[in-house]
Amino acid sequence: MTSVPAAAPPPTGLRRLLPATQAQRILTVATFANSFGGGMFTTASVLYFTRVVGLPAGRVAMGLFGGAMTGLIAGVLVGRLADQWGPKRVHISVMLGGGVVISCFTLIGSFWSFFAVSLVAGAIIPADEASKAPLIRGVADGNPTLFIGYLRSVTNLALAFGSVAAGFAIQIDSRPAYLALVVCRALAYVGCGLILLRLRLPETAPDPAEETKRGWAALRDRTYLSATLVNAVLSLNYAASGFLLPLWIVGHTSAPRWMVSAVLVLNMAFVVLLQVPVSRGVHDARTAGRRMAWAGAAFAAGLMLMAFAAGTSPWTASALLLVGMGVFAFGELWYAAASYEYCFGLAPARLQGQYAGVFGLGSGAVEAVAPAVMSLLPLGMGLPGWLVLSAVLLFAGLGSGPLVTWAGGRR
Repeated sequence: MTSVPAAAPPPTGLRRLLPATQAQRILTVATFANSFGGGMFTTASVLYFTRVVGLPAGRVAMGLFGGAMTGLIAGVLVGRLADQWGPKRVHISVMLGGGVVISCFTLIGSFWSFFAVSLVAGAIIPADEASKAPLIRGVADGNPTLFIGYLRSVTNLALAFGSVAAGFAIQIDSRPAYLALVVCRALAYVGCGLILLRLRLPETAPDPAEETKRGWAALRDRTYLSATLVNAVLSLNYAASGFLLPLWIVGHTSAPRWMVSAVLVLNMAFVVLLQVPVSRGVHDARTAGRRMAWAGAAFAAGLMLMAFAAGTSPWTASALLLVGMGVFAFGELWYAAASYEYCFGLAPARLQGQYAGVFGLGSGAVEAVAPAVMSLLPLGMGLPGWLVLSAVLLFAGLGSGPLVTWAGGRR
């Protein structure tokens, strides 16, 4: 009589919070290390450039904009290299190179040295995302949208911890403290690359001949380009929460200044706790289009609630900001889940790097101009500007599914 092996007991305790496979766990740990360093650097980098290096804020913005322009090209090129040479090799190279480049910020002493380093540093994040996409697809067990939802939760948690760590350096407010943050950011990149050396991907050897034959397939894929366009427009939501809202709260409402932190912490908590369950229902372009529609409606409603906080009492303004951010945060969750499905679900597996690079090209271009859009519309025009921004996001969300379907029919 053949014995039936006993089923493995379900994971308990902390193991329930970890991904199922070793490869996923390695990628998760590497992501946490990288994001922790990113949280430290993002929180304090502008203060380092202005207070320690002595650059005017306008010059810092010019350098960051130059880096953003470099990143638009780097993401597409590095994504294609990941398809040709293997994503693990390319991604580790990007991480190690990022450590070298970021460490160069400790040596700058003038605007031109800052600008030169910024041009190279601006390529790191787009190159990181484009080369990481094939890694995610390779270890995701056929459901990259769900796994990347998990990674997004981990990323937000690590960013929060990194921001707290940066707060100590900001409180000390000395050159050694800020330099330590820059060095820690560089070490986080290097640590991420070293952790990924242990990653074992499925045996899918890259095929440079096939890639060369197909060329820039992503730029000829109308379905993917339409999804890229919709995603780019809706990615304005990140500038709305990260750039517009702090300036609106401090300069246009009677809410206490600490409300800036309160609404951003609320947004982060939604992402950490709810991104994975929200991502479970998104499994094809049809469901992604539906979530994009929900996201557009939530963005519009949340923005209008926060716009009405102007001209009210401190208590009313605080309540409108918190409720508005709660609604807005659900939009961000739906948008992120749908965006991941478009990025991965519409891309051929063998060309994921190239497709992810093109997908990031749209949102990267919008990210570069988003501060100007926010300054021109809500901050410059007041309520009419909020209405225009809300309408753009609403109609982009509602039109997402029909546009992608129409483009797919014409492919």
